[in-house]
Amino acid sequence: MRNEAIKALAGKIAIITGGSSGIGRASALALAKDGAKVCLMDIKEDAAKKVKGEIEDFGGEAIVVDVDLSDPVRVQQGIDEVKSKWGSLDIVFANGGINGVLAPIEDLTPEDWDKTINTNLKGTFHTIKYAIPLMKSSGGSIIITSSVNGNRVFSNFGMSAYSTSKAGQMAFGKMAALELAKYKIRVNIICPGAIETNIGKNTDKTPELEKINIPVQYPEGDKPLEEGPGKPEQVAKLVKFLASDESSHITGTELFIDGAESLL
Repeated sequence: MRNEAIKALAGKIAIITGGSSGIGRASALALAKDGAKVCLMDIKEDAAKKVKGEIEDFGGEAIVVDVDLSDPVRVQQGIDEVKSKWGSLDIVFANGGINGVLAPIEDLTPEDWDKTINTNLKGTFHTIKYAIPLMKSSGGSIIITSSVNGNRVFSNFGMSAYSTSKAGQMAFGKMAALELAKYKIRVNIICPGAIETNIGKNTDKTPELEKINIPVQYPEGDKPLEEGPGKPEQVAKLVKFLASDESSHITGTELFIDGAESLL
């Protein structure tokens, strides 16, 4: 009974960006239940505070830091708050991101392109850059949320900025894995397919999308393994595995979690 009570992530300190909902929320709850202390780094502070409350309800420990991932100053300040609160950092889940504006390339404005790239790709760079000094002494695990879009799937029209940001995250994660290996910092990239989250509410589909739409229908849906999109909790289990010592020899690796959707 005593061994069963030992939690795999006990004493570990984790940062989760975009932890207020969806995959971030599910992962925050999963890591906290396994013993990690969690910093929810999110621009949606009120929603993140609700997740903090959920964690505290089962006896976990969490803090909320209001951060815009595209702003390097705010990201660094957020990391500094973790250092001030707990003094170390073991796990970084660079998960925050947006779909942004969906439009044909000729109709996508440079401003909308920049917003998506700055949040998703530059935000990942900021998160990892400022986390490294706090992780170098004891090592740890960095997990990046990329996507099947931009790595296996290129048929979601209008998502050129999003897919580019996700492909960039893959390359950046592999570069970081090799560079940081000497510090015993592992870096892996997860690529979810369709997951039940609220990211669609933050997606702006322009009317111009109709002119590049190519209708494709499969007789029995587009997820061979199961009906409907995956659950955030399914992704959270993968995140927890990559955060733990169970994956101690895995780095620089992309893991697709999409029910074979991207193989069609």
